[in-house]
Amino acid sequence: MNGIFDFPQNLIDLANKAENDANGEFGRIDTILESCTQRVLRSFVKNRVSEACLVGSTGYGYGDMGRDVIDNVFADAFECEDALVRHNFVSGTHSLSTALFGVLRPGDVMVSVTGEPYDTLGEVIGIRGNQGDGSLKDFGVKYDQIELLPDGSLDIQAIRKAAVSAKMIYVQRSRGYSLRKSISCEEIGELVKAVKAVNPDVIVMVDNCYGEFVEEHEPTFYGADLMAGSLIKNAGGGIARTGGYIAGRKDLVELCSYRLTCIGMGKEVGCTLGENREMLLGFFYAPQTVANAVKSAVFASRLFTLMGYDCIPDSNEIRSDIITAIKLGNAELLCAFCKGIQFGSPVDSFVTPEPWDMPGYDSKVIMAAGAFTGGASIELSADAPLREPFAVWMQGGLTYHSAKLGIMNAANEVLKLTNGK
Repeated sequence: MNGIFDFPQNLIDLANKAENDANGEFGRIDTILESCTQRVLRSFVKNRVSEACLVGSTGYGYGDMGRDVIDNVFADAFECEDALVRHNFVSGTHSLSTALFGVLRPGDVMVSVTGEPYDTLGEVIGIRGNQGDGSLKDFGVKYDQIELLPDGSLDIQAIRKAAVSAKMIYVQRSRGYSLRKSISCEEIGELVKAVKAVNPDVIVMVDNCYGEFVEEHEPTFYGADLMAGSLIKNAGGGIARTGGYIAGRKDLVELCSYRLTCIGMGKEVGCTLGENREMLLGFFYAPQTVANAVKSAVFASRLFTLMGYDCIPDSNEIRSDIITAIKLGNAELLCAFCKGIQFGSPVDSFVTPEPWDMPGYDSKVIMAAGAFTGGASIELSADAPLREPFAVWMQGGLTYHSAKLGIMNAANEVLKLTNGK
């Protein structure tokens, strides 16, 4: 094979040990997979998914049976009242933005309780960007944030105080470009109880990106009023080519649909252009694909720990998202890691990723993603802003064994530098 994946013996030995160490965690992941698969299949059966649902529509999309069935399938699988699933959500940020503008009004207070949200939401909220661009701040929505406690847990006491006058308590489940732990669904459940006790009308909204099917249930099962995510992450199973979703309380989802289309039409319009099949098939595959991604994350965490690097979370920790952060220490090693991931990808393996000024970010970002769907981070990928602490955030893996090869390739590139080769 002309030296492709011809790894040195010391790396092979490390990988074998990492995989053996992770076997116990792999068993736990398979238990969650079985539960989530049953939940998804039950929703398909209950909603009588048929071949007719796979056919798309054009124009206004009136009477698109598949579109309506997809909404119901997602809602039932996520154990909530309603869902808005559309191919024309261009990203997770777009889904989140639609939800925020859909339910917040001038004078309302939004409180982020996991610190500052992911970089791309800064301009949506108005904590970055230009005045007059149309941010929530421009429309009179007030913003506050509460930092996590030093141990990475939610500051429930401070959140309860803020919830008294808040319209929305906003939770980012995943870590974003930070080294904090992800927030579990059980923690979100405790948060819901705490804030509803002081303000029953407050809306608890969750950025669920990277979290779907990592645990047995989703935040809506634990009482979250609204959550949103992307179909080119977990919920699309590596099959959906684009799209996103909003799910939760029926009245709130309806408001969000008015923001996506227009008031009075909401969910009743919107052609699907042949995307129904990929969205349904991807959602059906999603629990298995996510399990592969979580196993890949566990393997990467254990391998790089054995190599002497700090990994967050540790391979033995209970996970709430598919991401592993690896503190590599400098830009050279960070770029080498991404080069290795790219070379170990099925698409564009010959490309060398370079840092660039990516829209929505305040520093150069390097991204490795040799994916079948552009930017699909449920496929093996790695990205990082070029700034302290020079950590890389790795996620995805459509199949565990292919992801393992990509991760070993990244490790090999790092070893070449550290060994002076």
